[in-house]
Amino acid sequence: MTTRPSRILARLREGQIPVTLKLNLSDPRVVEIAGLCGIDGVWLCTEHVPNDWLGIENQIRAARLHNIDSIVRVVRGSYSDYIRPFEADATGIMVPHVASADEARQIVEWVRFHPVGKRALDGGNSDGQFCLLPLEEYLAHSNAERIVILQIESPEALEKVEEIAAVPGFNGLLFGPGDFSHRIGKAGRLDDPRVVGARKRVAAAARRNGKFAMTAGLIAPFDELVAEGHNVFNAGADVVALSGYFTQRIELLRNHIRAIPPGKSSPYA
Repeated sequence: MTTRPSRILARLREGQIPVTLKLNLSDPRVVEIAGLCGIDGVWLCTEHVPNDWLGIENQIRAARLHNIDSIVRVVRGSYSDYIRPFEADATGIMVPHVASADEARQIVEWVRFHPVGKRALDGGNSDGQFCLLPLEEYLAHSNAERIVILQIESPEALEKVEEIAAVPGFNGLLFGPGDFSHRIGKAGRLDDPRVVGARKRVAAAARRNGKFAMTAGLIAPFDELVAEGHNVFNAGADVVALSGYFTQRIELLRNHIRAIPPGKSSPYA
C-alpha cells in the first residue's frame, strides 16, 4: 500500500505558494476540471452549501484521481463531524468560527492521533485503505500529511488569535473577511481599516507560530498579502466563475441581436 502526501504541504516545504479553488457545486467533474487546470487543492464546503456526504466523498475521490488536495470546510459540531472528511480520505478540514485556544485544543485532540491528540482509531475507511494500510503507517501519515485549518472570523476570536495560533497540532489560519466585516457593522467592506488590521494580525500570528496563513481570495493586492505573511492563496470560486462567464456570453449574444436591422427579427429571414 502507498499513501498520498499532501500537495499543499509539499509546496510549502519547498518554499512555494500553493493555490486552491473553492467549489460550491457538488459535481466531481468540477473537481476534475480544477485538477486538469493545475490547481493544488480544492476547498469543499458543508458549512454553507447543502452538499451530502456521498457527493463530498466523490469529490474527494476525484481530487485524489488528479493528485490534488481536498479541504472540507466542516459544520461546527461534534467529533464525528470533524473526522468524517478525514475518513473519506480528504486531505484536510477547515473549521469555521474558532474563537478560543481551548476550542483549538479540542479540535486538535479530536482529529489527531496519539501522541498529538486522542482521535479514536478505525482504519476501515478510505483513509486507512480499508484496513490494508499498516497501522503504524496510517497513524504517522494521518498526523503528518493531513491538514487542519482554523478560521478566525470575529472580533472576539481576533482578541485571542495569538493564543489560538500558539496551540500545537494544527497547520494554518484563515481570516474570514466577510463574517468579520459583518460583525463590525461594515459588511463587505474588506478595505475598512479594522478589517485590514485584523487580516494582518491573523497572518502575523500564524507565521510567528509556524503555521501557514491562508487567504480566502485576492482581498488585497497580491504583493501586500505576501508581505503580510500569507502563503496559501484561494484563487476564487466555481459559482463566481460561472456567473461571470454566463453574463459575458449572454451579453455578447444580446449585442449581436441588438445589431440586427430594424424590422428584421432574424438574420435568416
